Amino acid sequence: MKVGIGYDHAGAPLAETVRETLTAAGHEVVDTGQSNDYPNVAFAVGHRVAEGEVDRGIILCGSGAGVAVAACKIPGVRAACAHDHYTAGQCVSHDDVNVLCLGARVIGTAVGGELVEAFMASSFSGEERHLRRLNKVNQIEADGLAAALEPAP
Repeated sequence: MKVGIGYDHAGAPLAETVRETLTAAGHEVVDTGQSNDYPNVAFAVGHRVAEGEVDRGIILCGSGAGVAVAACKIPGVRAACAHDHYTAGQCVSHDDVNVLCLGARVIGTAVGGELVEAFMASSFSGEERHLRRLNKVNQIEADGLAAALEPAP
């Protein structure tokens, strides 16, 4: 797969591990580089994912939260912050996440490499319940909240 990566100053210490993990697994890395402002990082990678220039993205900041929030504002991007192995794989298999967000100040390099491996090894299940939910998420993106969700009981 072709994978875009980007990072802010706080995510930079984890970037080399991410590059090495992806390269060792045979993926092509498109490194968008470093910016001191995490929204720039999220846009640089998220835009490439949304436009189909890369298959997936991995973005790094101190907590993972900032880049996740910013990336989710880009239509076509489904970003998730993961700090554990289960979430890194499940976010793809259940939610078709295409951008992984990692917090370099939260996880170390060993865990970071494992999370990248789990994210890249996972694929969307296509199960009916996951498709139904993904379609609702896509409706929210396209039409706004009211068009996608059923009224509360």
